[in-house]
Order: sequence, then structure tokens, then C-alpha cells
Amino acid sequence: VQLVESGGGLVQSGGSLRLSCAASGFTFSSYAMSWYRQAPGKERELVAAISSAGGSTNYADSVKGRFTISRDNAKNTVYLQMNSLKPEDTAVYYCKASRGPLMNYWGKGTLVTISS
Repeated sequence: VQLVESGGGLVQSGGSLRLSCAASGFTFSSYAMSWYRQAPGKERELVAAISSAGGSTNYADSVKGRFTISRDNAKNTVYLQMNSLKPEDTAVYYCKASRGPLMNYWGKGTLVTISS
């Protein structure tokens, strides 16, 4: 099983980034996918989640209206479009695959840094 995040980097406040998470080694279309982030000195928090078929999404209040999660089951990839970025969005962003309470896989993360 592999989850590989990409797309992180350094952008100015107000800018945009698109994160990708490429999955392999499991049946991607059977798993809900989510993005988490962990800022320095803080706990990891859920940013956005999407159901296995993509019909249902949910977001942390802090990113609603700015971030959009999507998936392409044909490409085994989940995305996080991040707009109107703020310095407080600075964190390592992780993708997670979930199927029930016991089957969870994590990527290694990609660093997003927003300068003010």
C-alpha cells in the first residue's frame, strides 16, 4: 500500500495550491479519502474528507469555502484544491485512506508553507 502526496510548497498569502495524493496497492474506489494537516506544535486535524464514490464531502470549518476535495477513481488519486491561503494554513498535509474503523493508510505528507 502506498499513498504519495505531492504539490506542496511555498506560496504567498492569498495564493493557491493543489495537492495530489496518488494511491496504489489497494482498491482505491472502495475507500473514503481524507486530508489531514499538522502544524508545528499542534495536533493533526482533519481538513476535508470525501466518500468512496465522491458523492459526499465534508470540511473543517476553518477551510470551508476555500478548499475543495475531489477524487478521480480512474486515476487512483485524491486532490485538495486550496485557495485564498492564509499563514495559518501552514502545515504538513497528509492523505488518509479509510475503510471502516480498522483499515486506515497514511501517506508521508507534503509541506505547505504560506508566507504573509
